[in-house]
Amino acid sequence: MLHKLSAGVVTRSPDSIRDYLLLMRLDRPTGYVLYLLPGLWAAVLASGNRPDVRALVVLAVAAVLVRGAACAVNDVVDREVDSRVARTVSRPVASGTIGVRNALLFAVAQGVVALLVLAVANVATAVVVATSYPLIFAYPYMKRIFVWPSAFLALVMSIYVFVGWTAVTGSADYPLAVYALYAGGAFWTLIHDAIYSHQDKEFDRRIGVRSSALLFGDATKVWLAVFAVLSVGGVLWAGSLVATGWAFYPVAALAGGYLAYLIARVDLDKPKSCWDAFVANTYFGWIVLAALVAGLLS
Repeated sequence: MLHKLSAGVVTRSPDSIRDYLLLMRLDRPTGYVLYLLPGLWAAVLASGNRPDVRALVVLAVAAVLVRGAACAVNDVVDREVDSRVARTVSRPVASGTIGVRNALLFAVAQGVVALLVLAVANVATAVVVATSYPLIFAYPYMKRIFVWPSAFLALVMSIYVFVGWTAVTGSADYPLAVYALYAGGAFWTLIHDAIYSHQDKEFDRRIGVRSSALLFGDATKVWLAVFAVLSVGGVLWAGSLVATGWAFYPVAALAGGYLAYLIARVDLDKPKSCWDAFVANTYFGWIVLAALVAGLLS
């Protein structure tokens, strides 16, 4: 539903702004949902049984903007590679509909507005995100210099756990449960990004871009299973540290079962299957969120 709504907004938008909405991937909301969800986990954990609605709204809006800025920078850095890959050749910078200068200005604007939005919760939250910007914008280069760029991405994306906690508490003094959630989010990112990378593995091999698909090869599903155990383990550890009620554990187990199902079902040699599994990973994140809510209410 969210995908159809976002795509509809982009399709109906005026020509003058449509390319910029495409540049920030507004038509493909899966990416910012995956970025947002670990932040929501931490926000719920920090709120207890009294949800902070303002913090949740701020986190959601900022996640779209931060991810939009990251996509714009990524597309500038990858414009020559994107122009040689069938799936990305029509991206605005690669196709030339948006110039490099305008794309970078758009990225800066989104980054600044995101900080202003986060400051509505508290200034400390904006500071946490601002410190992550150099890492976010460095990621496109990791595909060129680092054999496992997904590992870098996992560390960066999961920073939104700290953002979620700070948005509610106003503090950057994080308990162990937040670090456990960070680990759970990082290992989850390794899963969905590895699945995503299998869409382009033949292009990546030919062009010389590094990815999890090329690193793990035929052993990918074995590694995905290991990451799934570690991801769910991090979530369970976090829940146990906050003394969540009994309802947390069966719902968290359901999340783990669903993740195992996705890994077993995906056909890594079929791009459509990889894309569907990548999108379906959002349900794991929502189930984890439901587990935390259930545990705090039970």
